[in-house]
Amino acid sequence: MVMAVYNLKAPLTEEEVRKLRVGDIVYLSGIVVTARDEAHHRILEYIKEGKPLPVDLRGGAIYHCGPVVRKTDEGWEVVAAGPTTSTRMEIFEAEVIEKTGVRMIIGKGGMKEKTAEVCKKYGAVYVTFTGGAAILAAKAIKRVLGVEWLDLGIPEALWIFEVENFGPLTVTIDSTGRNYTEEVINNAKKKREVVLKKLGVWLWGKC
Repeated sequence: MVMAVYNLKAPLTEEEVRKLRVGDIVYLSGIVVTARDEAHHRILEYIKEGKPLPVDLRGGAIYHCGPVVRKTDEGWEVVAAGPTTSTRMEIFEAEVIEKTGVRMIIGKGGMKEKTAEVCKKYGAVYVTFTGGAAILAAKAIKRVLGVEWLDLGIPEALWIFEVENFGPLTVTIDSTGRNYTEEVINNAKKKREVVLKKLGVWLWGKC
């Protein structure tokens, strides 16, 4: 896989995002907003009701993350900020990208066809951050600029971070609609079928 390395700053332009391809590495600086299940649900509720969102996501980056934070005399300190499994947000993400103009979704584990289709249509990407590297992620967070919707609980709130060289982030869905995670899964299934046939084992529905 051909790989390029990009240093980008949010907010991102459509032109910047459409240059990215599956396998490219991104280091992101600027503003990143965390959002998990409950926050995604509320974002769409606000939009449906015509309420303004507390943070402008146009050109921005959403991070699937429930950070570990602590309150200090100076404000909030991020202790750990590892990614949440992104498939939990699949039911929301396409509409969130369409309605908010967000350009980058950050998480782990990949997303599915609906998200890939919307990334292609509107010029967005999905990138993965390494699971288990929560401390590394926290080190890239220079400041907590704010927090919204704390009534949802600390992990589910919208945390607004200023980050510097946050990464490495690997592009796994690009704006052509290519979805590397699904490609790997499908190829593994095909290889599994070939191996099972050679062993004389037949799968239900394949006979």
